[in-house]
Amino acid sequence: METAQAALWVVILLVALALAFDFMNGFHDAANSIATVVSTGVLKPTQAVLFAAFFNFIAIFVFHLSVAATVGKGIVLPGVVDTHVVFGALVGAITWNVLTWYYGIPSSSSHALIGGIVGAVIAKAGAGALVSAGVMRTVAFIFVSPALGFLLGSLMMVAVAWAFRRATPSRVDRWFRRMQLVSAGAYSLGHGGNDAQKTIGIIWMLLIATGYTAAGDKSPPGWVIVSCYIAIAGGTMFGGWRIVKTMGQKITKLKPVGGFCAETGGAITLFLATAMGIPVSTTHTITGAIVGVGSAQRASAVRWGVAGNIIWAWIFTIPASAFVAAVAYWVSLQIF
Repeated sequence: METAQAALWVVILLVALALAFDFMNGFHDAANSIATVVSTGVLKPTQAVLFAAFFNFIAIFVFHLSVAATVGKGIVLPGVVDTHVVFGALVGAITWNVLTWYYGIPSSSSHALIGGIVGAVIAKAGAGALVSAGVMRTVAFIFVSPALGFLLGSLMMVAVAWAFRRATPSRVDRWFRRMQLVSAGAYSLGHGGNDAQKTIGIIWMLLIATGYTAAGDKSPPGWVIVSCYIAIAGGTMFGGWRIVKTMGQKITKLKPVGGFCAETGGAITLFLATAMGIPVSTTHTITGAIVGVGSAQRASAVRWGVAGNIIWAWIFTIPASAFVAAVAYWVSLQIF
């Protein structure tokens, strides 16, 4: 473990880099919160990002820091993390986010960060320095979160179709345009609660490693918590429009009722995962829910080719970000 004598400027630089990642997380994952509500025409794009950013931030008052604790203390063995590991992890995650944003691919910022941590730690101390239970639980939810989102989204769609089977299409559309504001707000709340905590976790990891925070503390400093929620909300306000188009239009054609079911199924999944302290992908979750809603109507409603390309991005996220992180770790040894 590094001591409190670690160069202050390095710590400040890494905190700033972590907040930049958090901002990019919001920017990259804004589509998860707003794609459905924009594509259905319930809110205009500017209204949608402000709406989502508000709920991203107020998640600070709703969720405990279980996910932050998992990232900060449950992925890597004590004493392994140093400034070089944190630098490598953040560079790996940011590089993958920029690449997938440029090509409009809704990949996971969360798993890019976990992959970055894994790659940098392996480069320093080998796979034995990882907490296998924490890593495996996170990897398992690569599959669990979209599957649960798919199941809940499709079940919601079937239940709503049955409940409103005698209602006219215009009445259903009018009703669910209002209801979608509730579901979009809930999903944005879950997005802020789970994703902001991942950055809180890595800053907490950094502060413990450099001696600025005691390892026995039950929570990170208050300024870390507030700054991370502000950063992710700010990123969401700018929106990632390339990915919004993919999520809201290319996977399946959504109506307000479908948007409501997808967001509600996704929100339930995020609330459960956050309560359990599991860092999940909001991207995987909402994509699974959207596919579930589309397939509940008819299999041909889903553009399976687009969905398949997204899945390939999911598969490569952790190894790709881990590789970049390992390289960045070695580079950092030469810099500071």
